[in-house]
Amino acid sequence: MITLIIIGITVLVSIAAMENPELKGKLMFNAFLIHHKKQWYRFFSNGLIHANWLHLLLNMYALWMFGKGVEGAFSYEFIYGAKGPYFFILLYAGGLIMSSLYSYEKHKHDMYYNSLGASGAVMSVMFAYVVLAPTAKLGLIFLPFVQVPAYILGLMILALEHYFSRRPGTTGIAHDAHYWGAIYGIVFTIAMKPSLAMDFIHKIQGTY
Repeated sequence: MITLIIIGITVLVSIAAMENPELKGKLMFNAFLIHHKKQWYRFFSNGLIHANWLHLLLNMYALWMFGKGVEGAFSYEFIYGAKGPYFFILLYAGGLIMSSLYSYEKHKHDMYYNSLGASGAVMSVMFAYVVLAPTAKLGLIFLPFVQVPAYILGLMILALEHYFSRRPGTTGIAHDAHYWGAIYGIVFTIAMKPSLAMDFIHKIQGTY
């Protein structure tokens, strides 16, 4: 339910911002305005807007694919129980902040740097899924018939995001936000229940 609410709100705000450049400008992530004008809300608001329909659809599709599973697992009796929905909100909202901290520190004196999109938070949810279900088979987005275990795909994504994050401007995508969002998803999920780390290892070992 929370996943669907987040998707609904994000779609509505994103559509409104696509049709209203002034609104988009007020909601975008801008480290300079956060630092010098104390517009802290931009850590969250940038996750509600997207550059175009493709950007929006890819992020919301990924959130739906992984969010429903993570949200359900968090509420499972042996993970977080009744606190599950609150932890899921913290996972997503925290992902928005943590995925942007690197860019904030790097660009806080650059008034021309802007970014937008829920990708960092979506990566947090995706990698929470990897922690919870490391052996689940996932298809590659452009090659869905090629399926690999979630933890293998996760390692591939982390390696690529780290590689491109060290080469800013190569793709026009905020790969550092993706990378740190993923790291936050892993750390948060395990920190809230440390035994999940051993469960993760045991599940992988069981595949060999």
